[in-house]
Amino acid sequence: MIKLIGIDVDGTLLNSRGQIPAANLEALDLAAARGIQIAIVTGRSFSFALPAVESLPEPLILIVHNGALARRRTGETLIRRLMPRDLALEMLVATMAWRDCAALLFDRPLRGQMVYDRMDWQHPNRRKFRDRNAAILEEVAALEDALTEDPIQLAYNGGVDAMRAVIAAVRAHRSAPRVAVSLTEYADRDFSLVDVLSQSTTKGTTLAELASVLGIAAPEVMAVGDNYNDREMLEWAGTGVIMGNASADLRDAGFEVTGTNDEAGLAQAIRRHAL
Repeated sequence: MIKLIGIDVDGTLLNSRGQIPAANLEALDLAAARGIQIAIVTGRSFSFALPAVESLPEPLILIVHNGALARRRTGETLIRRLMPRDLALEMLVATMAWRDCAALLFDRPLRGQMVYDRMDWQHPNRRKFRDRNAAILEEVAALEDALTEDPIQLAYNGGVDAMRAVIAAVRAHRSAPRVAVSLTEYADRDFSLVDVLSQSTTKGTTLAELASVLGIAAPEVMAVGDNYNDREMLEWAGTGVIMGNASADLRDAGFEVTGTNDEAGLAQAIRRHAL
């Protein structure tokens, strides 16, 4: 019996137009009415994720920043995993070659949540994000000087090959065992997101911690996702389901496959396994 559903946002909950299909809303309403807990599990920040899920039923928990924070819709913090400043500084130095792709994210109300120094906002895949998140962005002279507190993460974005090179540089560093690396890749538009977080911070570890707090065991959890950063939660959950639009490597990993995000594949999975 499913008691908790962990759901990715982009490519899973939302269709290709950035909307929640009516069938997904209906299935989630039915699940909530039966007492099933709903957790949104995303790489987005809390402030960026919240507008996308405002139509979802209560109670709702948001696991954001790829597992670094878990909060109720009200903003109450349940889980918080920050990155030590000294470690963030080491990673900044190790990835200096990709500084025009880098930003620091902090647990702050709005302004200064995301700080950058050399980010090229003319990149076509960044403009939409900048326009939708202008309230949280702050330009600084140097990211190193912005490390006045422990950040949530270091974030990079750019072409697929460039971001895989960032991952290689981080994993080759002497402090690699102290960090977790999360990759979200969109090969069709040659764009990837790389998050460097504190040790053992993934969607999977935080979903597992949340389930423990709620008194729910792994076999009672279903996770649904579509990208590399979803893999740990898909593997941990008793029922791991990937979308029909999922990354090719995930489709070959043996997970059950549901419909695409434009076919309300999430609703199909919920009805099949939870309802």
